[in-house]
Amino acid sequence: MQKIKNFVEFQKELSSNAHLQQEFKDDPVKAIQQFKLSLPDNWVYRVVVGSLGLAILTVIAGVILLSFSGKTIDATILTLFTAIASGSVGALAGLLSPAHK
Repeated sequence: MQKIKNFVEFQKELSSNAHLQQEFKDDPVKAIQQFKLSLPDNWVYRVVVGSLGLAILTVIAGVILLSFSGKTIDATILTLFTAIASGSVGALAGLLSPAHK
């Protein structure tokens, strides 16, 4: 089973391979099924996305716990929590948004 990275590679293979062209004419679904889409699985992205999500959830839980504790919350702490959460949300949105070329 051949591995392709994207549709452009499939197009190139189809245009240069006469046997594949004939298979595609006979049974397109079967011809496509012999290819396996090869997507990179970078564990670094999973760790970063998980860490940013955890940071957001930790800030939300911390604010809820501090608000129910009955103690007065310093404005500096709330500002710090806001900065951490907004930075994490922005970074997470940047990582998960599709790249337009």
